[in-house]
Amino acid sequence: MNKVMIVCASNGKNLELGTKISDFLKERKFSVELIDLTEMDLPLYSNVSAKKGVPESVKQMVANLKSTSTVFFLAPEYNGGIPPVLTNFIAWASASSKDWRESFNSKTAVIGTHSGSGGLHALMSLRVQLAYIGMNVLGRQLHTHYKKDLNLEALESIAESIS
Repeated sequence: MNKVMIVCASNGKNLELGTKISDFLKERKFSVELIDLTEMDLPLYSNVSAKKGVPESVKQMVANLKSTSTVFFLAPEYNGGIPPVLTNFIAWASASSKDWRESFNSKTAVIGTHSGSGGLHALMSLRVQLAYIGMNVLGRQLHTHYKKDLNLEALESIAESIS
């Protein structure tokens, strides 16, 4: 059974999108873990905070990431880019082991957004960053906003490609 993690970088519409995706995948017998990064309350990553040690919540999520084959990243657009909560999580996960790519390398990434501003800049930024840390980012992405619902055909195609 493929294990999937859905990482949501907001507790609003992107978490709703994550819940829809989770339900969809569970109906297709995927093992799914849904994460709301806003609930993790991580300290801001810096050299000073890193010296204090990796937070327990990051250690647990990194352990789960290591056994996950596919990660969905759902994030709204913030100022034309990725939300700080997601960048902060990626920084912590990268700093949690000797090999900074260990948590992400060679895993499949699916990117998506629900964003009032459209979200295309966030998706482009996310695609570049995830590829840089070693992930295989699917070409198909999930793009929703207030006038565009989740494309279930696209989600079905993604589910088939990760199964």
